[in-house]
Amino acid sequence: MKRIVFALMTTLTVVVLLFGYNTSTMGAMTGGDTVIASGGDTATSPESQTVTGPAVNTEWGPVQVQVSVTGSEITDVQVLQYPNNNPKDQQINGYALPILVDETIQAQSSDIAIVSGATVTSNGYISSLQAALDEAGL
Repeated sequence: MKRIVFALMTTLTVVVLLFGYNTSTMGAMTGGDTVIASGGDTATSPESQTVTGPAVNTEWGPVQVQVSVTGSEITDVQVLQYPNNNPKDQQINGYALPILVDETIQAQSSDIAIVSGATVTSNGYISSLQAALDEAGL
């Protein structure tokens, strides 16, 4: 009888610990969190526009990009959502996203290289970016 009770309590403890563990797939950065941005102030001319790409679901969480364009020039990129729920996500994306944003501004397109070690986030970023650029007519 003691063995059965012990086995049940052990199983219950393991199940509680497993379901209580937070993973990077439990959500993404949104709202009042820090937004990674680059570029400068956007002009306020009639040809300036800001377009938000869709939130692209990745295995680690959604990635969403907002692009400011003036004429046919990308003037600013902000990453509105990205996986940011654990220290590993924060480390990877804290390194990768500024690189992706800088490459976008330099390339003036979504034709940029993925960042090694952040392939999933890079692919989500590029997909959201391309959709925003398509909507902006670039």
